[in-house]
Amino acid sequence: MAPVVDKKGLVIARFPGTSVPLLHTIFGASAFILAFLIGCYAHYYKIVKNDVAGYPDEWFPSVSSTTGDWYPERNICQIFIALTSGPRLMLCYLWYLLAVRNVPANGSKGFAKFLFANDFIRTVSCGGWVYITSSDDHFIHDVAMIVYLVCTIPHVLGTIMTAPQNRKAQQYRKLFGSTFFGVMVPMVHFFIQHKVHRIPGAYTYYAFFEWSLIVSDLAFDAVALLDFDTFELRVVDVGLGGKHDGAFNDLKTYGGNESSIKPFEIVSFVADVYLGFVFWSLLTALPLMIWYFPLWHMGLSGYEAFLFCNISAVLLGINFLRRSIERAKGFVHLLSLVGVVSYQIADPAQRLMAVAAGLSLSLLTWGATLFGERHQNGRAERGVLTLALGLVLHNVVKQAWWANNPIWPIMNEKTGGQNMIGLGLGVLASIQVMLRKDPGADEPQVIQSNKSGESWFLASVGAGSYLFCLHSMFTDSTTISRWSLGGYPNTGPQPIPGGLMVIAGMAAGLTLSSKRRWATSLIWWLIGTAGLAVLHFFEGDIGFAGGMVFTVYALSLFPSIFRSLGRQPPGRSYLVAMLVYNFLALAHVWVVAYAFVPAGEYMREHTDYVLIAMQAFLFLGIFNANSAAWNAITEARSQAVFSVARLYTKLSLVGLMLGSLGICYQRLPKSAPQPYHPEHKLITAGIWTIHFAIDNDMYNSEIRMRDAIRDLELDVIGLLESDLQRIIMGNRDLTQFLSEDLNMYADYGPGPTKHTWGCTMLSKFPIKRSTHHLLPSPKGELACAIHATLDVYGKEVDVIVSHNGQEEDLLDRQLQTTELGRIMRESDNPFLFLGYVVTRPGQGNEIYELLMNGGHVHDVEVSDWDRWCQYLAFRGVKRTGYARVSHGGITDTEIQVGKYQLLENHPTSWDRTQSLEAFRKQETYAQISEDKVPEGMRFPSMFHGEGVRRHRYHVFNRPYYYA
Repeated sequence: MAPVVDKKGLVIARFPGTSVPLLHTIFGASAFILAFLIGCYAHYYKIVKNDVAGYPDEWFPSVSSTTGDWYPERNICQIFIALTSGPRLMLCYLWYLLAVRNVPANGSKGFAKFLFANDFIRTVSCGGWVYITSSDDHFIHDVAMIVYLVCTIPHVLGTIMTAPQNRKAQQYRKLFGSTFFGVMVPMVHFFIQHKVHRIPGAYTYYAFFEWSLIVSDLAFDAVALLDFDTFELRVVDVGLGGKHDGAFNDLKTYGGNESSIKPFEIVSFVADVYLGFVFWSLLTALPLMIWYFPLWHMGLSGYEAFLFCNISAVLLGINFLRRSIERAKGFVHLLSLVGVVSYQIADPAQRLMAVAAGLSLSLLTWGATLFGERHQNGRAERGVLTLALGLVLHNVVKQAWWANNPIWPIMNEKTGGQNMIGLGLGVLASIQVMLRKDPGADEPQVIQSNKSGESWFLASVGAGSYLFCLHSMFTDSTTISRWSLGGYPNTGPQPIPGGLMVIAGMAAGLTLSSKRRWATSLIWWLIGTAGLAVLHFFEGDIGFAGGMVFTVYALSLFPSIFRSLGRQPPGRSYLVAMLVYNFLALAHVWVVAYAFVPAGEYMREHTDYVLIAMQAFLFLGIFNANSAAWNAITEARSQAVFSVARLYTKLSLVGLMLGSLGICYQRLPKSAPQPYHPEHKLITAGIWTIHFAIDNDMYNSEIRMRDAIRDLELDVIGLLESDLQRIIMGNRDLTQFLSEDLNMYADYGPGPTKHTWGCTMLSKFPIKRSTHHLLPSPKGELACAIHATLDVYGKEVDVIVSHNGQEEDLLDRQLQTTELGRIMRESDNPFLFLGYVVTRPGQGNEIYELLMNGGHVHDVEVSDWDRWCQYLAFRGVKRTGYARVSHGGITDTEIQVGKYQLLENHPTSWDRTQSLEAFRKQETYAQISEDKVPEGMRFPSMFHGEGVRRHRYHVFNRPYYYA
């Protein structure tokens, strides 16, 4: 036996620090590359096939099918992932040590510990989805994948924050990190196209983005090679005593954030963000509530004057009043909550007045705050960022409530509102502001207004235009996707992935806003304007891509525009800004309401005019903001208040993005829609004009609509006056809640840029294709129609949902109905018409004949003389029932419902050589009693007599059934 020799201090082995990320990259990349190559060689046709389609529609394999389905590629991948785990855990620990060494002496190591724990969980979850495949346990596999993706967010951001200041490495990290998150949203989009809409070939596009995710993930961690090139690992003999008495190396790391995070400052920041959320809630609620009055008056009502309550901001020009508001801003914020608590006021006019008062107080408070902080760089930055985060929070909250805001005064406990919770949080936030010392109050005053370089007028014009831009396009995450909407199958992103993408774009823009010179440059304005033009002129994915560019551009301007306004004389500046905002807001309404407002003919269908004016005014504000005054901001960025505000903003954006991601996951479809009575091959279809989802008492009506549609067991329904993506409708989207809660497919219909009041179709049957029509309207309001082809029990059935013009415009109605007749006449499929045509029924009425005779369709019930607007018609199906159901106070228009069967022995197409008289004789309209109708084909009994929730069978007080 060899004698034991004490070799204390001997370096037995040494390894370069780069060996850890190098081995991690080699083993990790080998796992996927080898699995891909072996899979394509051995099982190509099997791994490209899925539950929707196979080769040649699908021709590129997904990561999951490549690594999880077949031997030997699955096993090769698992072996190399096992080899990767050692370097992965070592990389996590080494990064923890690196992060700890960046912490200042008086700082906390808490974030480094959090990052290490997060990375450890992320590593374990990777093993979860690699070794437990979807075929083993789909639920566990999905949970592990979700945990991995969620943990990747703090992993990427935390690594960037704690990395040494290696410029090249940081550039690579930001590139690969942005790519990782950027591809997730289109990946979700194509997954929904595959899983929900079952489009052949969509999974191949999904697979490309899925593989890009793997490449970006590995590349991000591989960047550690650049940071560890001065890092050395040593194995040292510490002697027989086992104790070490010296340092192993002199490695020094640099960077890190010396601004410690303090709990009280976090609470203050969160309180201000919530009060910003209250401001955006009141701003968006006001025009929505004003709209109630002209809607019922069918023209200007006088209540539109409340839009101008915002010019109360001119009071900020009174020095004593402005200083008083600034000193007591917590109390004034508290008073502004009268707009939130107003939901309890039953009278619509009084409720509107309370909201106008609340908005005025909130606007005065924020205006006084921005002006009072104008000389202190950090405080001013913090103020505008909390207001911007309030806007992002507004979008995330609306995403959770299906495009409604739960603290709007049109919401209450019966309609899904959380007004009391919102009020309570507002009270707590206001009290916190009252009791605290303003963060950064002791900061030196370093910013001065540049009188020679800035114009108060240009700053005001730009700010007013920018406020309109934010309100009209970025107060709901689905507005951009609805602007770019097309017919099936090229609809563009639906609200789930589309909303997440827009919120991500807003977060990216707000992060980019620190680059002041770039954000206010001419080239960036041109890029943003180009994105807006693409959004306006193109449909589908291309239009949405332009909208995403404009989203990033618009949010990047937030601090520049509002800080520029805050440096100007407050009275006249805020007055001009609000007048510009009001001018654009009214023009935004005039483009669609031209038939009901004075001088409407000049703005008819001219959203382009509004956008051109908005961008021109915005350019003036940007030109003004890009001045020498920002030099001081650039020089002062190293100050604690500024850097802390930016840090809190980034952390808040991470939290909001995680919240949005969780909301989207929660809202993903759980199963494909199914018709109510497939055993009878039954189609129950209806039409309903729903007055923009505002009921007769000025409350949101979506839940009550949902209940009526569900209880009537409607498989297909057309909803008219349904386009809510405008300032005056609150930028809402009723199709989200109804389609998801009722588990139906949805076609939103022509979007906001088509200048109609909207028509929407919900269907239990898959929508194979659809076309959005703008019917001829030379004089009156623009009429819309959806022509959709549904997959009904394996056969194609065509459906039209239309909203024609008003009684005053006979020529419009003639042309519109003629066009509808042509569309129906030229189709060989069975046809259902669900529309609003404005005519008396029966032969001899011109519009009625143009519809029924011109379209070669049968009226659902020729003897029903008491109709005026809504009509049902059919061809190629067997009509079995017809009912009229009262509106229940939701609107002023009833629900009409028809029941039809798609039978094998019933003719499903019409003989074009057949005379009209012979065609008419095919339907006898012979009625039968309800007891002769099978149970599953009857109308619900709950609507007999007094009915339920004020809905009942009316006019003939019972359903009709047919032989």
